[in-house]
Amino acid sequence: MEQTVNKQQEQRPPYGLLAVLMVAAFIAFLNNTLLNIALPSIMNDLKVEASTVQWLTTGYMLVNGILIPTTAFLIQKYSVRKLFIAALALFLTGTILAGVAHEFSILLIGRMTQASGSAILMPLLMNVMLVSFPVEKRGAAMGVFGLILMGAPAIGPTLSGWLVEHYNWRMLFHFVTPIAVIVFLLGIFLIKDKKQTVNITLDYFSVVLSSVGFGGLLYGFSSAGSKGWDSPYVYGTIIAGVIGLTWFILRQIKQEKPMLNFKIFRYPMYALSVSISMVVTMAMFSGMLLLPIYTQNLRGITPFDAGLMLLPGAIMMAVMSPINGRLFDKYGGRVLAIIGLTITVITSYFFSQLTLETTYTNLVILYTVRMFGMSMVMMPVSTNGLNQLPAKYYPHGTAMNNTLQQVSGAIGTALLVTAMSNRAETRGQELAEEATKNASSMTTQPTAEQISQMKQQIMMQSTLDGINFAFYISVFIAALALFLAFFIKRAKQADDIIESKEAMKAMPKLADNN
Repeated sequence: MEQTVNKQQEQRPPYGLLAVLMVAAFIAFLNNTLLNIALPSIMNDLKVEASTVQWLTTGYMLVNGILIPTTAFLIQKYSVRKLFIAALALFLTGTILAGVAHEFSILLIGRMTQASGSAILMPLLMNVMLVSFPVEKRGAAMGVFGLILMGAPAIGPTLSGWLVEHYNWRMLFHFVTPIAVIVFLLGIFLIKDKKQTVNITLDYFSVVLSSVGFGGLLYGFSSAGSKGWDSPYVYGTIIAGVIGLTWFILRQIKQEKPMLNFKIFRYPMYALSVSISMVVTMAMFSGMLLLPIYTQNLRGITPFDAGLMLLPGAIMMAVMSPINGRLFDKYGGRVLAIIGLTITVITSYFFSQLTLETTYTNLVILYTVRMFGMSMVMMPVSTNGLNQLPAKYYPHGTAMNNTLQQVSGAIGTALLVTAMSNRAETRGQELAEEATKNASSMTTQPTAEQISQMKQQIMMQSTLDGINFAFYISVFIAALALFLAFFIKRAKQADDIIESKEAMKAMPKLADNN
């Protein structure tokens, strides 16, 4: 096995295959970022409420959470060619269906079909990159991978704002369709890999448990912000998710060939990298979630200008990704993570001090510096952890990474929305009481117009306090990741400690039999 892996690594990496996979991953990622800014237009056009339209995002996350854990099995069972063609076919079908949808139910089906293809593409690409490059060159390769993925959020919000402003939300899907067709055809003609038949079968009960576990957690935490923690839909699905996930983990540990191998957490650098990535994902969602509320709802900045505001930060993250990849190869992940997370902690604190007079320029600079810091963390930390795994566990490592980032993103969003809402409500009550006392001490009663203005000011101030408080919580979340980063060590590919430990356990039994 080791000789085969070394031989693969000595060969020239399949750059053509990687290019096709990266473009496919780019359009899948781009389509996800394109939709967020178009949700208000979809609400107006299809006559649906905010609680309904959010299913376009929640449903996408649910499908990812259910399918990504199965990708470890799929990558081991099928060739890259078969998986790529199947994934692109699903993504393309969903894109076309969503583009022609005139009812919300059809749009949602198209969106979830897209997600089923996207869920396969990302772990597939990461696995091919891990197998194609030796450990000492993997940072640079992953840096290019990061450049591709960060390019999508760099142009996504601005492109989406322009298309929605000049056409309509359906153009977001029509724009992606011809590109997806070209990539699909390129994949058919350029990807020629063959795979030996692998004697592995899918445990369907594990799929059910995984779907209930990860799906329940994702739905529960994603719904907490809108439905509230006291809703039976929220705590009921979270409890079901915890039970399903616990059962799923116990079943995987006992199986000889598990669908998703949780024993990979015995490799310390991998376990540490997953922990840091989850915490950083939660902190990153504070900027993605809170800034649009602040800019559009409180400051009245248009969606297009709000997208432009985020553009320099996304470009910075994309440009720094390959640079950080080379720095990772030279210095390792610890230095990069410590510097990046220190910047993230500091900028998160400054974001917790926003006012209604904070200038547009200050927001652009602060967000750009924050993205500069985060660019030093995500890919280097993940790559360092995956580097420690033996090659046979790469599919499980990439699937686990992607799944847990989805879950941590949902948890982070729920916590921050709850913190913002509760703080805003409490602060709003305090300001209303102060306003009532001031009004009672006045000699003349305020007019209806003055009362309306007062309510508007209370709403804006209380929402601002809620946003600042949520950013303040993200400071401590990022600080936790910074603390963990000090324990990072440069990882080298380890021996298969899982099988060796199990062999050691079996030795006494063999001795007894003799």
